[in-house]
Amino acid sequence: MNAFLRNMRVVARRDFLAIVATPTFLLFLLAPLFMLAMGLAGGTGAAQLADSARGAGRIVAIADAADIEALRTADARLRAAMPREPAVLVLRVVSPAADPVAIAREKGSDTYAVMSGPLAAPRIVEREPGTSPGRYLVLLATEVQRARAAGPLPPVAPRFESLSNGGNSIAAQQTLAFVAVFTIFLLTLLLAGQTVSSLAEEKGNKVIEILAAAVPLESVFLGKLLGMLGVAILFIAFWFALAMGGGFLYALQADPAAIAAAGAAAGAAKPALMAAPATGWLFFLGISLAYFIMAFLLLGAAFLGVGAQAATVREIQMLSLPITIFQVGMFSLSAAAASAPGTGLARFAQIFPFSSPFAMAARAATDDAVGVHLLALGWQAIWVALTVYLSVRLFRAGVLSSGSGWKFWKKKRT
Repeated sequence: MNAFLRNMRVVARRDFLAIVATPTFLLFLLAPLFMLAMGLAGGTGAAQLADSARGAGRIVAIADAADIEALRTADARLRAAMPREPAVLVLRVVSPAADPVAIAREKGSDTYAVMSGPLAAPRIVEREPGTSPGRYLVLLATEVQRARAAGPLPPVAPRFESLSNGGNSIAAQQTLAFVAVFTIFLLTLLLAGQTVSSLAEEKGNKVIEILAAAVPLESVFLGKLLGMLGVAILFIAFWFALAMGGGFLYALQADPAAIAAAGAAAGAAKPALMAAPATGWLFFLGISLAYFIMAFLLLGAAFLGVGAQAATVREIQMLSLPITIFQVGMFSLSAAAASAPGTGLARFAQIFPFSSPFAMAARAATDDAVGVHLLALGWQAIWVALTVYLSVRLFRAGVLSSGSGWKFWKKKRT
């Protein structure tokens, strides 16, 4: 057993240094910067397009000069009570040139509806019949009429009471569950797929046969898997340290008064906006890291076994598509389970070995049970060992044993 562990450690250190101690590893570490830059560019363009479209949309009310202020006051009152704010209201004074149809067809802006005439019987010109902008103009005219008929109303002094001092809504915890699933999926998609090509070069120059003759293949496979896991942990630690350093530098350069005001605002909004996982932040973050490690080992062991059957780089490239589809399938299953905790789909995703790490990380956000995670980690560890064992048998039968094909269950002749 000591020899097995020693051989596994030697292979892991060898593969880890072979990747880290190269100039291209720096490009690998900085690869997310290119993704962030592309995402930022696309997001900025989409935001500008949305802002321009939002600014171009409007509704127009043509009214007497005496009604302009009443319409403006009623519009502010209605917008404050609506969950979704209507389009921008443009008020125009009645004039011979104020033709509703011409205003609706003006270039440079999207005019959804135009109201003209007396407020008791207004004329509404709509771009599309039966839409909400036209109904809002009717509501606006009705509100002005109602306010005038009722006269000035006394001011309202509401007293708000909260049902609780904090707590977490189910929707907030399900959002955390999805974030955990997506984060683990993104990291495994970026890092676990690298194990597919880890044996291709060594198969071509016969290094793997020398290793197989010197140490058990189980040690080779586990060592390679742990070496790649070390690279993944280094990748995560690098970006975590970078994020923490950036936050620290921002805190140093920021205005202390602004930080205090932001902290006071966050404290005041805590009961409504803050969300915490059901198991607590410390346990949730720790168990999520453990599930990422198990997801990496499970998927990496499977990909290592599949990639070990490839003989050329072309075959590895052909394997990348089904591997990506498999990862996306596990993500979709776990994301669906995260949105429906406690259902049969969620239990299936938590039991199925290759989706279990994702689904159990989501469960840690919505369920306060702790002991079940120890059972899940043990269950996933069993499947890691089983996957490595099957990958070794397939590799030994399909590659090292000529003529035996995929019949890995046959014993080798002595």
